[in-house]
Amino acid sequence: MALNARLDHRNPLVFDTHELGRRPGALQRLTREVDAPKDFGIQGVVGVPEGAPMELELRLESVMEGVLVTGTARATAKGECVRCLEPLELTLEAEFQEMFSYPDADERGRVIAEPDTDAEDDEDRLFIEDGLFDLEPVLRDAVVLALPMQPVCQDDCPGLCSECGARLADDPDHHHNAVDIRWAALQGLAETMTDGEKDEMSGGAPRSARADEKQEK
Repeated sequence: MALNARLDHRNPLVFDTHELGRRPGALQRLTREVDAPKDFGIQGVVGVPEGAPMELELRLESVMEGVLVTGTARATAKGECVRCLEPLELTLEAEFQEMFSYPDADERGRVIAEPDTDAEDDEDRLFIEDGLFDLEPVLRDAVVLALPMQPVCQDDCPGLCSECGARLADDPDHHHNAVDIRWAALQGLAETMTDGEKDEMSGGAPRSARADEKQEK
């Protein structure tokens, strides 16, 4: 990642490393509550709502190459159950670790040149800029990985009725009388037939015919 325009230290997800210093082994622990940025989650499925509080616990360690940041983010995510489509909330805890590298500099700490953005080695690297680093891209990736791809309101959620869409958890005895499709056509035909026609189909003769037969005998 190339060096950008100067980072804004007023951004709550931008952190200052000047107090940590560049002596390898130096440690700094930070806690901060921030408002979740936009699109922190899996769009249309589940995520941390924009502006929702997020608690951050960070450990900054100075190493030769830069600053190693290890942390945990906690927040409440909201979404929709993929089975019954009811709203749901879940407690999110995302852990992450990322190296923020120092840009190439001379003995006075002045940047010699920006990293080569076309080089494969620099494509995924994150850099410290004027002693500041932006945690947002790292935090976003960690939150997305910590979220369930198919959230459910409960592990045994039965979902919705495939015929009428009723929520099965609200009515465990919900069912529909199933009709064998092989007999459905005959059932419809039987409902339109007269009693005499039914007797004929069952092999019987109409009553008048049976009476005439007896008189002849």
